Amino acid sequence: MSSPAPCTRSWSISEDSLRRYVYFASESCIQELLSASDTTRIGNCNDGWKVLTLDNGVEISKRRSGSLHTFRSRWLLRSVSPEQFITVANAIDAAKQWDSDLVEAKYIKDLADNLSIIRLRFGESSKPLFRNREFIVYERRETMDDGTLVVAVASLPKEIAAGLHPKQNNAIRALLLQSGWVVERLEDDSCMVTYVIQLDPGGWLPKCFVNRLNTKLVMIIENLRKQVQVQMQVQGCPVNNND
Repeated sequence: MSSPAPCTRSWSISEDSLRRYVYFASESCIQELLSASDTTRIGNCNDGWKVLTLDNGVEISKRRSGSLHTFRSRWLLRSVSPEQFITVANAIDAAKQWDSDLVEAKYIKDLADNLSIIRLRFGESSKPLFRNREFIVYERRETMDDGTLVVAVASLPKEIAAGLHPKQNNAIRALLLQSGWVVERLEDDSCMVTYVIQLDPGGWLPKCFVNRLNTKLVMIIENLRKQVQVQMQVQGCPVNNND
């Protein structure tokens, strides 16, 4: 007797309903990102963040959120404006830094000028944390009244994601939970960048693999900063390499 097929659920919703849901869900993500980047709260032992490393102006912190950890990286980028950095502060360019075996990254649907649905898929050769993982995420970009730029990225509920893009048989659908960027304008056309990521990889993994994500955060911002500098050199802009 053959075993029953696994039960999978998917929700088919209209584009207007999807847009309204994502705007509602992303409001909470934006507020969490702004709170994590609030310099008046940095070092406050009551905010739950624990500084892991502080080296060459790069702060890596983590905070427990239920059974998972949220990681935060903060870095002062000199002579790089928010507009210059925000060109690479997006879900796809960041995912390329998580693991080099990103086999697919594409926009599934644009819901508004500042709101998109994206699919990210990692292959067999990825490290255990991302091997055969797939993410269906929204990306929302907002400019605050003070000029601060925010990019909120988080997974759609699995049922909505399945309705938009059915999961491949060998893929593990992982979740990004309230992640993204805050880019604050400073003097001299510099900026303070805060990157927050909370990852539920799906499936079982030793905690050490999940917690190694903090070592990736330094590399992510550093590699993206280099991308910005290459773009600035191509455009003939002066580049300050003493960050």
